[in-house]
Amino acid sequence: MDNRYSFVGGDRGTWRVAEIRAIVGDGLAAVDRVDVVNQAVAEVPPNSRWVLQSFTSNIRYAKRDEITQLRAVQPSLNRSEAAIAVLIPIKKNAQWWAMAQDERRAIFEEQSHHTATGLEYLPQVARQLHHCRDLGEPFDFLTWFEFAPEHTQAFNELLMRMRDTKEWNYVECEVEVWLHRALERSL
Repeated sequence: MDNRYSFVGGDRGTWRVAEIRAIVGDGLAAVDRVDVVNQAVAEVPPNSRWVLQSFTSNIRYAKRDEITQLRAVQPSLNRSEAAIAVLIPIKKNAQWWAMAQDERRAIFEEQSHHTATGLEYLPQVARQLHHCRDLGEPFDFLTWFEFAPEHTQAFNELLMRMRDTKEWNYVECEVEVWLHRALERSL
C-alpha cells in the first residue's frame, strides 16, 4: 500500500465539512467536502479548492516503549462508529526546525508530554500523523483524527491540553477542519 495521501477539499468526498477554523494564522478556503485519497494527486481536481499532500512514515520523537504503548491501544481508522473526523494542518516556525532532533524531542516529550497525553484518549480518539514538510507543502504536518460523536468532548479536551504546552509556542499556523462522514454519496 502506498504511504502517500492527498486531502482534497472541494465538492466531492466521503467527508462533509461542518466547519473550518483558523486557530493560528491563515485558514483554508471553504469547501463542502473532503476526499481522502491514498495516493499523490498532482493537480487540483475540477470543483476543488485545495489539495494537501502528505505521507505516513515511522513514528518520530518516540522511544521504543512509547511506540509499543501506542500500538497496543491505537484503533484502526475507518471504524463505522467514528462518524466525526478532524483534519488539523500545522506549520511550526523556523525556530522549531533550527533545533536538533534531540532538542525537539525534549520539548515534544519531556516537557510537553505529547505521547503520554495522547495515550490517555486512546482508543476513543484514533489518529494518524501525516508528514508534509519534506514535500514542500504549506504545512509541516497533517493530523487526522476520527471518533464517535459521544467522544467529541474528550477530543476537545485533548486539543486544549496539547495547545497548553511549550510545544505549541512553536506553531505558526494551525487549522481545524471538522468533518462528518457523509451518509449519502457525494455528487
